Parts: sequence; structure tokens; C-alpha cells
Amino acid sequence: MAMNSKERLMRALNREKPDRLPVSVHEWQQVHLNEYLGGIDPLAAFQRLGLDADVPHYGLMGQYRPEEESAQWHDRSEVIKDDPDERIVHHTIETPRGVLTYKTGGNKYTTWITEHLIKRHEDVELIEQYLPVPKLDQAAAAREYDRVGDAGILRGYVWGDQPGCWQHACCLMDSQQLILEAMDNPDWVHRLLQSLLRKKLRFVAESLRGARYDLIETGGGAASDTVISPALHQKFCLPYDRALHRALHEAGHRITYHTCGGMMHILDLIIQNETDASETLAPPGAGGNIREPEKVRRVLAGKVAMIGGMDQVNILTAANPEDIRREVGRLFEGFGKEGGYILASSDHFFDVPVENLRTFAEAARDCVY
Repeated sequence: MAMNSKERLMRALNREKPDRLPVSVHEWQQVHLNEYLGGIDPLAAFQRLGLDADVPHYGLMGQYRPEEESAQWHDRSEVIKDDPDERIVHHTIETPRGVLTYKTGGNKYTTWITEHLIKRHEDVELIEQYLPVPKLDQAAAAREYDRVGDAGILRGYVWGDQPGCWQHACCLMDSQQLILEAMDNPDWVHRLLQSLLRKKLRFVAESLRGARYDLIETGGGAASDTVISPALHQKFCLPYDRALHRALHEAGHRITYHTCGGMMHILDLIIQNETDASETLAPPGAGGNIREPEKVRRVLAGKVAMIGGMDQVNILTAANPEDIRREVGRLFEGFGKEGGYILASSDHFFDVPVENLRTFAEAARDCVY
């Protein structure tokens, strides 16, 4: 019996077999929507191309959003260069007990940090005391949930520059420096992570309980095994991820844990953190280390649903239709033949031709259970 997209995606997230292989992408980028699809919104893009919609709804979250303000955390931004291809912004955060600064660069594709917020151990005290936790507009989320309807699922996030505690910390301090601190000053790193966890748990309790989402994303690329060792992941990610996931489950949500780099050496830890799904199953050509999908399936199948796997750079962007179809078949056989799998791009893309996306969707529709 044919299913609609929501039924198909939810069946896969429940680690079951839907009517056919669900197929989606990991977040449309506005520059791609503008340049290739006439500026339509993500839901319309999914529908136009015959994909199962996985629509993100950010709400209010993240250090780099003006909504995150309070009387005791005032972010004054100075635009140094306002060029779409080279945007430079300097930030000064005023708190009752001191000043913090950070800087960002950006272009039409993304924004990055050029100077991190934490520069001294004492800065964690200002974060503990004054970093505000915004509240989600649940009514706006509900309207988006209704708009998506049977076309797919609505994805939410845990507040923060990244939803995971370690990953969020890597946005506040350079990741290399944080790794060194984890080895030299582990108690200080745990203090920072515990502070972020308390704020994230507060966000879950105040904003996500009762919110209408099908899936909540946690994690982030900085916990990938191509960034930190499994030993560091076990010590500085696992306990915080598990605490966050238990709170989300208690609030009634289903979770996907995001590792957009390597994950082959932390598959057992991903199971232990009690997530419902694991993404993005990135292959070497897209920054990950998954060469043989069946090895991942042997560990995760029946325990954790799987999302991702498609090389958005070398296959979706650059390959011919025959190669795209062949790769879809390989991923279906490797990850998905037992169910519990959503085929998707393993990360963002900017220049994938529309016809390649149609071929991607068509090939997945031929993979039936």
C-alpha cells in the first residue's frame, strides 16, 4: 500500500520498512533555492522534485541571532564590511561583570567564526551567569507543522550555536584549543559543558515540551571521530548527549544525532547516547569515513535509524544520471534493505543541478520493500 511522505519517513524513523525507500536532502540552502529553484521555500522544493520533505524549523536559538538578548547580555554588533561575498561583523557583549567579544565572517553560502568568544578560563563565569536561553514560539512551530502536513516531517533543534554541548563549546572556543583544554584542564571543560547542558535542559523544559515536531536534531560535526578521538567523545560528549536525549524523550520527542564527519569509530557510542536516529552517514568524498554502508547497518540496524549517506559533492553535484542511480541502489542495499533508513544528502550543497535531484528522487522511488 502506497504511503504519504509523513507515513514513509515516520515508518523509517521507527526502524521499520515503509512502502519504499524514503528520500530527502539535508537542509536546503537559500543560495541554492535562489539560484536553481527561483527562490521557492524548502517545502515547495521538496514537493516540486518529488522528495520526502524533512523541513527544518529553527525557532529562536543560537548566539548569532538578535533574539538572544537580555538586560544582562547585550550584544552590540558593528558591521565592518557589508558585502554579500565578504561580510565582516565584530560583536561586543556587555554583561554586569565584564565584556566578551567575538567576530564573524560570511558570504552568500555561510557564516563562520573568526574570533571565538571564550579567551580566558574566567569567561565561563559570564556564560554561566548571563548567557540567556530564548523561548521557542510554539504557535509558530505548530503553524509550520500543519503547513507541512502529510508532505513530510517537521524538524526542530535544541537551542545553541550547535545543539550538542561539546559542539556548542567548539563554537565558543576554537576546537583545537578546546581539545588541548580537555587534556590539560578537564575539570574546566566539564564546567563549561555542564553550564551549557543546564541551559539546554532549560530550553527543553520551557520550549520543547508540548512543541509539535516530528524530530529533534542534536549533536553536531565537532564530535565526529575525524575531529576528536573516541576516548574524548566518550568522556566529553556521551554523558551530556545522553542527559539531553533522556530529557527530550521525557518531553515526548524523537531524536536524530548529527555527526557530519567521521562516525565509523563511534557507532557504539552513538547507540549508548540513546538517540533514535543517526545522521549524516557521510562518505569520504563528503568529509566522512563511511566506505561500506553494510558495516554501519550491522551495528546500528534495529537499534538506531539511519539518515543520509549520499555524497552531495561528487555524486549529486558532479555525476551523471546513471552513476546517481547506481549509488542510490548501493546505499539502499548497504544501509536500507532491512528498513529503518532515510536516504538523504550527507550535508549541505550549493550547486546540485535540478535534474540530478530529480534523478535522485526517481531512483529512490524504484527501491521498494
